[in-house]
This record gives sequence, C-alpha cells and structure tokens, in this order.
Amino acid sequence: MSKPKIVAYLKPTCGWSAGVRAVMKKYDLPFEDRDIINDPAQRQEMIEKSGQMLSPCVEVNGRMLPDISGEEVEKFLLANNLITENAVVPEAPTNQPCAHEMPQATPLQFKR
Repeated sequence: MSKPKIVAYLKPTCGWSAGVRAVMKKYDLPFEDRDIINDPAQRQEMIEKSGQMLSPCVEVNGRMLPDISGEEVEKFLLANNLITENAVVPEAPTNQPCAHEMPQATPLQFKR
C-alpha cells in the first residue's frame, strides 16, 4: 500500500495538533508539518485552501480536511483504505483541545 501525500497545517503546541501528529506517527506516515503560528504564509495558505481559519487542517492526496482532530483524520484514512488499522497506542490523545480551551475546574460551593 502506497502512503498518501499529507500536508498538515498545525500549531506548534496544541492538543488538536498533537493528536494529528500522534496519528501520523502511529501509522508511520510521512507528512509536511506546516507551522501556522510562526509562519504567516503557511496560515494564509491554510485559510485559502480550507476556506476557514480553524486548525488543524490536513490535506490528504489533495483533499482538504478542515478543522479536524487526529481521531477524525485516522477515521478518514481508514475509511478510504489509505492505512490499515493497527494496535499501536498513540503517544498523545487524538481528540483533545488545546490547553487553553480545556474546561477549568471550579470549586464547589455548599450552602449551609
């Protein structure tokens, strides 16, 4: 099975981006990791190709998958027979938001 051509528009540190990278590593898939935070040209290219500003966006064999999690990328690759399922545990959660988007714990207030 030949490996798909993958371009991933990712943030350097983000739960969603880490999930996409974890899926790529799980299946030993080569991919272009395009930094949309430190390279404005890459961010602009992502926006133009995907039609929106949310990330990650992953292009697989020319098909853009906008605002997608690692879990969703894995499902797409499996559904399109681009990879064969394996039992390797990903090195990061594949469906987790960036830390600043995680719900914060709030202390419980009890009434007396």
